[in-house]
Amino acid sequence: MEVQSSRLFRKVIIGATGSALALTSALAANYEDTMPLETVKPAPNLEEVIPHPEQREEAMAKLAEFESRTGKRPNILVYLMDDVGWGDLGVYGGGVAVGAPTPNMDALARDGLMLTSAYSQPSSSPTRATLLTGQLPVRHGILRPTLYNEPGGLTNAVTLAQLLSDAGYVTQAVGKWHMGENPGSQPQNVGFDDFSGFLSVSDLYTEWRDPYFYPEIANSEERTEMIREWAFEKYWVHAEKGGTIEQIKEINIEVSSHLDEYWKDYSIEFIEKMADSDQPFFLYHCTRGAHFDNYPRDEYEGSSPAKQVYKDTIVELDDILGELVAALERTGQLENTLIFIASDNGPEMESWPDSAYSPFRGAKGSTWEGGVRVPAIFYWKGMIEPGRASDGLFDIADIFNTCLTLAGAADSIPTDRFIDGVDQTSFLLAEEGLTNRKYIYYWLMSYFSAVRVAEYKYVQFAESDSGEGIVNPGGFTGYIMAFPYYHLYNLYLDPKEEHNVSIRKLVFTDLFLEAMKKHIDTFREYPPVVKIITGH
Repeated sequence: MEVQSSRLFRKVIIGATGSALALTSALAANYEDTMPLETVKPAPNLEEVIPHPEQREEAMAKLAEFESRTGKRPNILVYLMDDVGWGDLGVYGGGVAVGAPTPNMDALARDGLMLTSAYSQPSSSPTRATLLTGQLPVRHGILRPTLYNEPGGLTNAVTLAQLLSDAGYVTQAVGKWHMGENPGSQPQNVGFDDFSGFLSVSDLYTEWRDPYFYPEIANSEERTEMIREWAFEKYWVHAEKGGTIEQIKEINIEVSSHLDEYWKDYSIEFIEKMADSDQPFFLYHCTRGAHFDNYPRDEYEGSSPAKQVYKDTIVELDDILGELVAALERTGQLENTLIFIASDNGPEMESWPDSAYSPFRGAKGSTWEGGVRVPAIFYWKGMIEPGRASDGLFDIADIFNTCLTLAGAADSIPTDRFIDGVDQTSFLLAEEGLTNRKYIYYWLMSYFSAVRVAEYKYVQFAESDSGEGIVNPGGFTGYIMAFPYYHLYNLYLDPKEEHNVSIRKLVFTDLFLEAMKKHIDTFREYPPVVKIITGH
């Protein structure tokens, strides 16, 4: 499949599928009304699922045929972008329309499965920990982004990387970590064979060096030195399993502008190295971009039609994905690799205009749709039916269960803790696969915020859209509101969540109250690690 580069007409080859779809071609959508469907619990400590026995049988047969043909389990590539919005990608209505074409992401979506109702957590660190543990933040303990030298919360976690490593996978983490700097939370100590990246988040390395944003620090030698002496890791680092981190390069603004390029090269070297290996791999590649502050390197500065730093960064992220896929194709591994592309949360609106786009209400830091509904694409050449789009519910926690099933390691899922993820293998691999998830549970820090069933969302706590009379869509600026009578939104008719229809839809009340009760009951047998507020 030949795809135009997002850097305006330079071409990147990401493999030949024999079915190159024009970017205007239609995606085939499937739909199942999940509201009336019964659910089952696969195990006492697992989230309820919608049973699709025939779909699962089809998927398992497909997976068995793949293993017989290739002699090993599939490789897994997670490409997790930072603060990229649902509306940034072309196939989601963005791309050229919002000043940054994304042809590589669009092509993979059109030759794979595009999800329109995929959910992250409200912010970065909680999402990353949820992906790697299959648990909600109130269970793994990371409720918000970790800040300067905070310890993190993975010390007692059982991670996807650890279980895949036990199943014979080579596990590689590249890029942003942001789940704590204490040794027990560092990637080389939670299952990864190798890590190259930084431990925190982009702005903590650069904001105090930039005289535009922090003149009171950047223009003061004394204050700059004060921050230099703070005990947070200021370097791009490297570590091998069980070892200690080694510092590669101190991160300043110039280095920050090149990090995604460096990390792309590191992942490509890993892909090339694995070409001759008998072991499958798990590559967890997390980009620096497009978290504020974005400082595009010279090659990308002004490369987007918008001529703006965030949009230029989206262009680079799309090109990087194209190059990773090209490396898989070049080394004969594309057909053996499941690729998952997503963002860790919605737009960071406090940094506008250096921020993403979403058509939904709210932003990063909130449980309005704009904060947690993210772009998500699955691609697996020859295994995922091309041209599929689905509004079936998907939680980023589902990556945990799904990857373990693909690795033949589903039996390794811990039984001493509750796992909120759902195995979505059959959703991905069946020709007309449907979601196995009935509920999305929204948590805002320690508040049980809302639940979604089908197209309806029932809200009891939410982030305010304003503070002190000033409208601000940023999720980190407002305050938590409690709705005494609940709010109900029809996300098909009202995706911006502006019209509360609970009074006209009282017939649904018992359905949602029962869903919330079942969820709360899981915390009685498997207590959360923090105090939770469950509402009425």
